[in-house]
Amino acid sequence: MPGLTYKDAGVDQAAKDAAVDQILALMRRTHGPRVIDVPWGFAGLFSLTANQPLFRQNYRNPVLVACTDGVGTKLKIASAVGRHDTVGIDLVAMSVNDLIVTGGEPLFFLDYIATSKTDRKQLLEIVRGIVAGCEQAGCALLGGETAEMPGMYAAGEYDLAGFAVGIVEKSRMIDGRTIRPGDAVIGLSSSGLHSNGYSLARKIVFEKARLKADERVAVLGDTVGGALLTPTRIYVKSVRDCCAHYRVKHAVKGMANITGGGMIENLPRILPEGCAVEIREGSWPVPAVFPWLEELGEVPREEMYRVFNMGIGMAIVADPYYAKVMTRRLNRRGERAQVIGKVVKGDRTVRVVGEG
Repeated sequence: MPGLTYKDAGVDQAAKDAAVDQILALMRRTHGPRVIDVPWGFAGLFSLTANQPLFRQNYRNPVLVACTDGVGTKLKIASAVGRHDTVGIDLVAMSVNDLIVTGGEPLFFLDYIATSKTDRKQLLEIVRGIVAGCEQAGCALLGGETAEMPGMYAAGEYDLAGFAVGIVEKSRMIDGRTIRPGDAVIGLSSSGLHSNGYSLARKIVFEKARLKADERVAVLGDTVGGALLTPTRIYVKSVRDCCAHYRVKHAVKGMANITGGGMIENLPRILPEGCAVEIREGSWPVPAVFPWLEELGEVPREEMYRVFNMGIGMAIVADPYYAKVMTRRLNRRGERAQVIGKVVKGDRTVRVVGEG
């Protein structure tokens, strides 16, 4: 009787290696002159000079910025629908959108994909999404890890984690310290739920309402699964353009990525003592998915604002003198930006007030 092999235990290294060759080709789409190509290397290499004088001039006192995140239970929707390309975009977005609020530039990204058994088609779909996200963020997909762990995950299921590293000039870091009462709050519209609140969304949709992922909902203009898989918007290029344009004026005082906890919990993270934020409800377009979930689940309005982004994926606190022109600039860069509130005196809290 022949002895047991790794493949007998559920791990097919040959199948995974064949997929990795295709992944390496996809990754190179995100590589610029700073990436040192080492195929099948143990680590990724990224040059901080790469014979680019402009890069050296921009960073005289560079500070590295690092972020990590996952996609959460949105992956359950991807598995139910059988579509895996959008969650790769989400994975990149969750880290790079956190990184840019410092004023930083994302340099490179790494991914970690854990599954029970490598499904080559599924794996390549995920990585195509990650590559698309890196292209949107202007950063290199430098490497990653695919872990095959039989018994840890149900057949067809997987988990994702991502890691972004960026850089910011120390004198240009944005941390909210200069925020004062009277400053304007600019909201950049989200594409939908992004990647937060899915435990509640899934409970509402699949347990309470007993809807199916392929069921079409008129108000959403899509199927349930399609609407819930809308990828997270990546704000890197428009936000970096805004910060660069107002670098001398220091008009951008603070930024918050509106993720889990919504505006209620994320805006206070950048507020100094003595400051609070007043958000004016009705001053931005709210994607249909939010009122749909609110009505379907009979969710209290306060809970909606505490769990979901409610249509605002990124918030910028700016000098009020520049707020309107800054909003126009962001809109020219492809965002839907609008002044949604202001900084007031208070104790690092956020209050949502009625329209008008």
